[in-house]
Amino acid sequence: MNYYRIQKGDSLASIAKKFNTSLEELEELNSLAYLTDLRVGMDIIVPKNQEQYFNVYTIEAGDSLYGIARKYNINPQLLASLNGLDMEDYIYPNQELLIPKNGYSYYITAEGDTLDTVSDMFKKDKSSILRDNPTIYLLKDQVLVSRK
Repeated sequence: MNYYRIQKGDSLASIAKKFNTSLEELEELNSLAYLTDLRVGMDIIVPKNQEQYFNVYTIEAGDSLYGIARKYNINPQLLASLNGLDMEDYIYPNQELLIPKNGYSYYITAEGDTLDTVSDMFKKDKSSILRDNPTIYLLKDQVLVSRK
């Protein structure tokens, strides 16, 4: 398990998305009875299962999603989506972003996705998808990863 420090604008849903887990798992790991228990600066426990697929970048003054995406040669929309953000969202110094590592393909699920459609999209068999993603719920906006 890892710890994640709550940032301004975080919700349990956006944190769950960042760490490819469910709201229920975060609530259970942290004994959160109410979503209002979250406070900026509070540390919560998050699953470690996605750490291998991402680097963490701490935003500096003057950074923008476009600039960070250009620096790491990734699609700005993918960067925003992986971090539970919209392209228009404000980012601020000391906020942490997950940066996708090279050597992996990333997909953010859409409503109606099935293991078959995701397998076709990655051009991989289902067992490879399941091996790379130990928790697949196929809910809208879940991040799935595949080795290239």
